[in-house]
Amino acid sequence: MEKPTLPATKRKHGEDRGFVIPKKKRTEESAGSGGSADQPQATTESTDEITKVQTANQDGLATAVANHYNQLENTGVRDRIKSPIFYLRNFNNWVKSMLIGEFVHRLADESVTGHRPTVLDMGCGKGGDMLKWKKAEIRHLICVDIAETSVEQCRGRYRDMKQRNERERHPQPLFSAEFIAADCTRVRIQEQFRSPEMRVDLVSVQFALHYGFESLQQAERMLENVSDRLRPGGYFIATVPDGHAIMARLQRAGGRQFGNDLFKVRLREPERRPPALFGAQYDFFLEGVVDCPEFLVFLPLLEKLCKKYDMDLVYKKRFNEMFSTYKTTQDGKMLLNKMQALEAYPPQHGAELLAEEEEYNHARAAAEHERCVGTMSRAEWQACSLYMALAFKKAKPAR
Repeated sequence: MEKPTLPATKRKHGEDRGFVIPKKKRTEESAGSGGSADQPQATTESTDEITKVQTANQDGLATAVANHYNQLENTGVRDRIKSPIFYLRNFNNWVKSMLIGEFVHRLADESVTGHRPTVLDMGCGKGGDMLKWKKAEIRHLICVDIAETSVEQCRGRYRDMKQRNERERHPQPLFSAEFIAADCTRVRIQEQFRSPEMRVDLVSVQFALHYGFESLQQAERMLENVSDRLRPGGYFIATVPDGHAIMARLQRAGGRQFGNDLFKVRLREPERRPPALFGAQYDFFLEGVVDCPEFLVFLPLLEKLCKKYDMDLVYKKRFNEMFSTYKTTQDGKMLLNKMQALEAYPPQHGAELLAEEEEYNHARAAAEHERCVGTMSRAEWQACSLYMALAFKKAKPAR
């Protein structure tokens, strides 16, 4: 079995508290944790109705994907804490926080007008990034997802956030928001914007881009939606499975399937050499969360397609590189602790490890000279190390 590469984060007594995750205090980020058309006013109003876009004669796997996410139940905090992927989900959330923070800061540094950014969140799901957008102090948010039920829950999270904000003694300006249920791989979503001519500063596609690679036409439509209203100098950020890493794991496994007790990847068709650029379907199972068909995404191909829509790759980090880069930054260190992104080893205050003891051999070695370290199980790391964080910048017109 592949040895995890995530280093156990050392903690000496009284130092680096951001890396220690006392299991007794588990919490998680939850979102429940006169302007121009280009720059909407920062209001607390949201669209009362969700804009729904039906796709005529929808085929392929879009219906299956939408049904899968529509049927996912909202789990309570207690159930999430008991989940064997509790820390994996939190670590992925931490990676998203670092990626969003990085490019919101870049936008601020590069801004001439100083206005707060407008964001398009494609594949918004249930609104799990709402608190991240609040922290980023954005101006306006457009939430789009293929799963109508998820969009309804996303809108509910926004309303809850707005109500909590209004009850605060000194409420902070909260971004305005609108919500669209549509398949971003098949329809032009800009026509459904509250203001169709609105430009956005940042487009975020988190753990969803691979669904567009069922066909060339769908991938192009999705990237057209990303680029169409993205202003020159704006950024497109994404987290996506690395097709090359998946194929390498399959090759090492010597078959069409690999994984562990937490996740499994199974290629649908017999392995092709080279694999198909589009429609290379695999089934991805993640304990208690995902059991859904996905498609391989190869970075060189994605780069070429983005180039067609005037977007250039400016940032690429695998998730282990994200950890190495941000673990000692002020925000990164603080959020590792606050978001419970790492598990304490040895467990503290009578808590139990989420996985078997043998899953923590790497942490045990590091803990020989430390009172406690923050880490992940080997199985969790094998899952999240399949992913990479990317950013593309919209080219400015040549003068």
